[in-house]
Amino acid sequence: MRVMGIDYGDARVGIAVSDPLMMTAQGVETVPNRVYSKMLERVAALVKQYEVGTIVLGLPKNMNGTEGERAEVTYAFQKDLLGACPGVEIVLRDERLTTVQAAGVLNVTNTRGKDRKNVIDTVAACIILQSYLDQIRK
Repeated sequence: MRVMGIDYGDARVGIAVSDPLMMTAQGVETVPNRVYSKMLERVAALVKQYEVGTIVLGLPKNMNGTEGERAEVTYAFQKDLLGACPGVEIVLRDERLTTVQAAGVLNVTNTRGKDRKNVIDTVAACIILQSYLDQIRK
């Protein structure tokens, strides 16, 4: 079973999956979140396609560690995701600064404009997932 990383956002949802040995995270796609039910359906299809047993869902926290409105929205998504993907474990992971890290990666690769907007959430999902994979290997 593989592990999936998700960076959930109002406009886009970044998706990454582990390799079969659960050593590295690879970006899969950025799912548009214009129609919530379609987005949820696509994420569930990817869970099935990649035979995912665990989802690592980024939990947005404020810089002081408290949870705000974005965390509440993420908890609601977690509940819906559990309903759409029965039997899959969902682990919440602090995602503070992952978008900043993703932007840094895209700066190094000189990714700009529309390309940047289309992949930043997937890169953030990779960072969330890779930090989890690194932790469970220790």
